[in-house]
Amino acid sequence: MESLMVNDKIKKSRVPARLDLAQSGTGLVLGLFMWVHMLLVASILLGKGSFNFVADFMELSFLSKTGEGYPSAVFFAVLVVFTLFIIHAALGMRKLPISWKQHSLLRSQMGMLQHEDTNLWYIQAITGFAMFFLGSIHLYVMLTHPGQIDPYLSADRFVFQNMWPLYLMLLIAVELHGTIGLYRLCMKWGWFAGKDARKSRATLKLLKKRLTVFSLAVGLMAFAVFVIIGISHMDHAGEPYHVITPTIEQTAPVQETADKEQSASVEESAPVAKDSADEAACVEESAKVSANEAADVEESAKASANEAAPAEQAAPDSDDVQAKEAVHEERAEPSNEASANEEEVVAGEEIVDEGEIVDGEEIVDEDEIVDKEEIVDGEEIVDEDEIVDEDETASEEEAVHDEESTDDEKQVHEE
Repeated sequence: MESLMVNDKIKKSRVPARLDLAQSGTGLVLGLFMWVHMLLVASILLGKGSFNFVADFMELSFLSKTGEGYPSAVFFAVLVVFTLFIIHAALGMRKLPISWKQHSLLRSQMGMLQHEDTNLWYIQAITGFAMFFLGSIHLYVMLTHPGQIDPYLSADRFVFQNMWPLYLMLLIAVELHGTIGLYRLCMKWGWFAGKDARKSRATLKLLKKRLTVFSLAVGLMAFAVFVIIGISHMDHAGEPYHVITPTIEQTAPVQETADKEQSASVEESAPVAKDSADEAACVEESAKVSANEAADVEESAKASANEAAPAEQAAPDSDDVQAKEAVHEERAEPSNEASANEEEVVAGEEIVDEGEIVDGEEIVDEDEIVDKEEIVDGEEIVDEDEIVDEDETASEEEAVHDEESTDDEKQVHEE
């Protein structure tokens, strides 16, 4: 009892409490950072363009005139996180069992107590130990390649560089360690305790479980998308993601200065532009006048062509009439020759005069009587009835020819 009273008089060190406070502070910052990091990485679920926008924003591309950003900003951010990560891991290691004997005692106590919060602490210790190695590798890669964060380059690290097993184990460890650590911080420092500590503990446990499920689901979906993109980009591994929109934004200031210079030059050349506009108006008017003259010439040419068309149509008709008359004359010549031959009737060696015909009979010398059908000197004596018939046919042909010529003339006149 006296020894206890002596020990009470000894001044106690505040170092362990300060170390606990530092551990809790670094853990809180890292836990909140991991949640923000999860949401930023989950932007890949909205598309490659969304993830690239987030990466450019983290590089402070909105402050760059060229739009390329500052990868050094990512470098310093990763350096700060890496430093906090090492400090938090070092502070957490002082509470871990340092030998197999201590670990066996801890396991036996856990089995005896069956306390849920103690079991959560053990899970937090195991995941923290794994994160010390897995997280260090990831942070080192980001520290040495701060400008290689875009949909294609990040996916290439998953598939082409075979980093997907490390990222899968790191994802599970981070989500479990982070949610359990935030829950234990609330319990340790009495945050959100309220009036009923038991009820607030149950509420915080339920919230912790839901946050764990949600973060794991989102992280695994983003992990799957990166793997799919990496597989599809295997043939072009190492090529960065290119977007047209940033290039347009980069050229915006240059375009604005060019527009200003152009507007200034336009204002200076305004009088010259007015003169050139007047000259252009005069040229347009002369062009209109020449176009009207050309239209008049075309109309007169069309009128002359229309007048020449009936004459061209009539010419072939007159030629047809002349051809028909020539054919009629050729047909009439044999009939005239026949009528001339018929006027002279040979009787032996004497030609009988037309006046010697009495009562339709021809007077012939008594010594020689020749029939009308007898041939004298190789010529046939033609009967008067045949002569009359031939004259009638010739007159009928002339009448038909006259009717055709009159019909042709009527058609020409009508056209």
